Amino acid sequence: MANKIKIGIIGGAGYTGGELIRILLNHPAAEIIFVRSKSNAGNYLHSVHQDLLGETDMKFSQEMNSDIDLLFLCVGHGEAKTFLEKNTIDDKIKIIDLSQDFRLGEAVHNRKFVYGLPELNKEKIRAATNIANPGCFATAIQLGLLPLAKAGLLGDVYTTGITGSTGAGQGLNATSHFSWRANNIQAYKTLTHQHLAEIGQSLLQLNPSGDVDLSFIPWRGDFTRGIFISSQIKCELSTEELTGIYNTYYADQPFVSLSKEPIFLKQAVNTNKCFIQLEKVGSKLVVHSAIDNLLKGASGQAVQNMNLMFGLDETMGLKLKASAF
Repeated sequence: MANKIKIGIIGGAGYTGGELIRILLNHPAAEIIFVRSKSNAGNYLHSVHQDLLGETDMKFSQEMNSDIDLLFLCVGHGEAKTFLEKNTIDDKIKIIDLSQDFRLGEAVHNRKFVYGLPELNKEKIRAATNIANPGCFATAIQLGLLPLAKAGLLGDVYTTGITGSTGAGQGLNATSHFSWRANNIQAYKTLTHQHLAEIGQSLLQLNPSGDVDLSFIPWRGDFTRGIFISSQIKCELSTEELTGIYNTYYADQPFVSLSKEPIFLKQAVNTNKCFIQLEKVGSKLVVHSAIDNLLKGASGQAVQNMNLMFGLDETMGLKLKASAF
């Protein structure tokens, strides 16, 4: 492709940065100009992301090159806002932030951010200059609930979700250490998870008069990648009626699939897909959803947003396959 999107990445040494690099190296319309990492400046990308040996001889940089079209921010929560406050970024450069710093409408230096969930805000994303990429748990939960919100069917929602160790980031801590994670599961941030605010914001966007009370209990799981969500609500509609609602909502969304069979994590891991399954017993509805937390929950969705912002097919560079076994 003649005119490729020139891309810079801030914070490319972590899990989301590594996934972003892997996708963009194989994206036909993308060219990585620099990957900045203060702690790894001068080192080869493959010295940190060792699977990139033979894929690229690019090195991490200390400086930022302004001759780019798009800047990805793959830094920790709070660091993206600080970076943009301290650095002057040319207005012509678009930004996609993978942290939580701008998901609730925050702005910096007159840069306003669009919430980057394509299945909710696709047209806004196409016209946007700055995108706040959704959180991983938030993505999986919202994709399970958005059709119900639009149909005005949400009230009290009880959600449980489990995530792999990569969701905790690359920095070692007590609960991401192999000896702790192996053969272990734990609930954490019960009813207080940071993604609740952005989920509530989206559900109200679809149904402003809706009175939704979402109770969420996240779990840490004994695996590396993926998120599996189960949300329970009361609903009097039949499975057939609900299937119609979901199929209509997601008819033009290439990365969301409704399954008649029980879904499982390995279907989604290593892909940018979200799989959804509905189960109905009496007046109780359970919505299951599964994604890869590093792809559809982070870097894959960020590239999907890039594709939309630059007028490309939103699936470009994202036709990835699951491991299956």
